[in-house]
Amino acid sequence: MRTLALLPPAILLTSFLACGSDTALAPVSEIDSGTAAPDAGPGPGPEGGADTTLPDSGIPPVPSPFGLDARPPNPTCVAKARPPSTATIALEDAFPSLPNFNRPVWMAQAPGDKTKFYVVEQGTSSGEAHILAFSNTPAATTTTSFLSLPAGTVVRGAAGEGGLLSFAFHPSWAANRTAFISYTYGTGNTITNSRVARIKSTDGGASLDLATEEKTFLEIAQPFSNHNGGLVLFGPDGNLYMGFGDGGSGNDPSGNGQNTDVLLGKILRVGAGPTGPYTIPPDNPFAAGGGRPEIYAYGLRNPWRFSFDRLSGELWVGDVGQTGWEEVDRVQRGGNYGWKIREGFHCRPAGPPTCATAGYIDPVVEYPYTAGGQSITGGYVYQGSNIPELAGSYLFADYVKGTVYTIDWSTTPASPKVLLTAPFNISSFAEDADGELYVLNYGGGRIMRVVRSGPPPVDTFPRQLSATGCVDPTDARKPAPGLVPFAPAAQLWSDDAEKSRWLAIPDGKKIARAVDGDFDLPTGTVLVKEFRVAKKRVETRLFMRHDDGEWGGYSYEWNDAETDATLLPAGKTKPVTGQTWTYPDRVQCLGCHTAAAGRSLGLETGQLNHDLVYVATHRISNQLATLDHIGMFEAPIGKLTDHPSFPDPAGTAALPSRARAYLHANCAGCHRPSGTGQGPQNFLFGVATADMQVCDVDPQQGDLGVADAKLVFPGSPAKSILSLRVRATGASRMPPLGTRLVDASGAALLDAWITGTASCP
Repeated sequence: MRTLALLPPAILLTSFLACGSDTALAPVSEIDSGTAAPDAGPGPGPEGGADTTLPDSGIPPVPSPFGLDARPPNPTCVAKARPPSTATIALEDAFPSLPNFNRPVWMAQAPGDKTKFYVVEQGTSSGEAHILAFSNTPAATTTTSFLSLPAGTVVRGAAGEGGLLSFAFHPSWAANRTAFISYTYGTGNTITNSRVARIKSTDGGASLDLATEEKTFLEIAQPFSNHNGGLVLFGPDGNLYMGFGDGGSGNDPSGNGQNTDVLLGKILRVGAGPTGPYTIPPDNPFAAGGGRPEIYAYGLRNPWRFSFDRLSGELWVGDVGQTGWEEVDRVQRGGNYGWKIREGFHCRPAGPPTCATAGYIDPVVEYPYTAGGQSITGGYVYQGSNIPELAGSYLFADYVKGTVYTIDWSTTPASPKVLLTAPFNISSFAEDADGELYVLNYGGGRIMRVVRSGPPPVDTFPRQLSATGCVDPTDARKPAPGLVPFAPAAQLWSDDAEKSRWLAIPDGKKIARAVDGDFDLPTGTVLVKEFRVAKKRVETRLFMRHDDGEWGGYSYEWNDAETDATLLPAGKTKPVTGQTWTYPDRVQCLGCHTAAAGRSLGLETGQLNHDLVYVATHRISNQLATLDHIGMFEAPIGKLTDHPSFPDPAGTAALPSRARAYLHANCAGCHRPSGTGQGPQNFLFGVATADMQVCDVDPQQGDLGVADAKLVFPGSPAKSILSLRVRATGASRMPPLGTRLVDASGAALLDAWITGTASCP
């Protein structure tokens, strides 16, 4: 392609658009090859020397007042009815012919083997405990001993929270026949220690040999008999995760939850092989110092049960509260979940009326403790196939009440939604190899399967991108004729992906503009965004404003042949050309597309007051002027010079202006007035630098171990939290969702801005 040096600067968006009512269009086959090209930012853009020739033809676009002559009709790409979020469920006895278990607290299958289940019996008052195996068939009638711990081995303690609490097969169990057990022991009825031991099978996997138990793998002294946690679980990264409570008693008397020099009140992560001591993953938060290197996350009271979403890899924890609030946490590496300063979203019971919130990660959901006594049992994100309308829903329960919940994401903050209430205590959930869920009836000793109750709800939401009405049904790579392309000047970092965007407004409706320039899009609107990694399509996201006025985000995963994309029921990660691509779940979409930002990001006057190449008409034109000309706005746009125009962060505008545009695109969705970002910081582009409240301001969310750190330390990126968070991974990362790779160019831009800031305004 040739670069058109004399044309006005423009954003190149190589679109497939063929606007149905535009008679000036050539046939699609003549202007488009069906392969999208990279869009702007922070690469070539308004001031970055974009190649403005048309794809394949080498013909430069014609500078024109408007990119399109008329508004294309859009009869097909309109918001659909929401997919059902939950199902009516029931619990049925999964193995009705088995004898009752004695205090079952954990159930698992061996890696790669669907034929059996293994159930942990917590233990008797005399200290005897078992792991029992049985056939995975409803007709199973007998169990066999997989491990038997003799009387006097384990101690349940006065609170009944100890004993044999869980076990985990090594991921390479079939080859190394190694497992790990977690239990408590002590003197009399008093628990003194929690122990994780490695143990092996010497009979080909039929049972575990107690003589091989290595009791020195990990041991923690317990000051009290309650809050032991006790779950061990291998994560998708192959490391062993272990949960331990704060040490017991009430109100965490030793402050263990916030003390990173102890292992109590934590989720730990270690490398665990078939032999040798455990190892420390190099990216553990304190691997290089500042705390115990085994710690993965902290500030937890009693993480009795946790699990990994088998699609997204996310870690979910049910953290047992004291006398105020039970909570569900979505745990990040290095995250601090607040105990004992906070319980749920609140100052802890018996604590001060007000308390600090800085540095603590809020729970996903909470529910109150009542006079009847409650205790959360963490569960799983359902990823089975028997109840598709439950896909992606996190199920958890209350041990005392027997209530099974999922999460209602339509409220702010999210709230628990009751699915059913069982007439028994639920000690644990279990997940089989197919993603189907079970609950363990602690007192009754039964294994209950989660099943649908009644007929499935009607779900008309399209499963294939080709059926959405937003693409050509015969070639899903091409947008439907009613879509209008757009491209913001400053773009959100998306792990180095190339992106193309389209706007679909229902016929007869128009766009309102808020005072701050944000577009107020009508109900029925669909925003379409395609992501490509190394030129290969990996995802198309549809962001819909439904008839209730609320938005919903939906991800479609492209197949390897790039012939179509399939709707994902939940978040997911996938290796793509040398990197891990993150497909967000439907809740995470709204985590960035905040209500304060008007939900849509990039659709605002400052972002679109730039030229765009309209491939369908061979023109290069201002986006605002074009949308105004074809009648998209409720009120005329007026003079373009009366509206702001954001620079391309990778362009040639003044450094401070480019840095501010980058912060607007990547941070201002949350960090703005009434936004969800913690603290008073405001990253909107038009705000005076002095009003951003970042320069020489002490961090309120932790200093990342940097002495004298400020949000922006004039002249020193190394002491500026703004720079450190953009470069961080794990819980300290900003933006916190949907990205795994550091934006090196964007970070360098911010560093240059900070370095050039001699003093605060």
